[in-house]
Amino acid sequence: MEITNELSPEECTSMSDIRTEIDLLDRGIISLIGQRAKYLEAADQFKTAEINVRSPEQIKTMLQQRREWANAEGVNPDIIEKIYADLVNHFMQGDLLIE
Repeated sequence: MEITNELSPEECTSMSDIRTEIDLLDRGIISLIGQRAKYLEAADQFKTAEINVRSPEQIKTMLQQRREWANAEGVNPDIIEKIYADLVNHFMQGDLLIE
């Protein structure tokens, strides 16, 4: 899913414009998190004793990569790491999706 805003930040002429554009981004982010959750559900079929997708080493590596991506985008890596750590915790508890 590509998230496309109607206005760039520089084109916004009011707080209403800013809020509308942020809402568009948030809607897209939530949609992408939902898609991510579905992939994690699909991963259940591949879990074995030998391949544990929830291993501490794998999670640490994933979080480090997200920090690097955040740095590349000029986003505070501490915030991104917290967001992803929270996502991982919720996915591991199985309580992110409502069905």
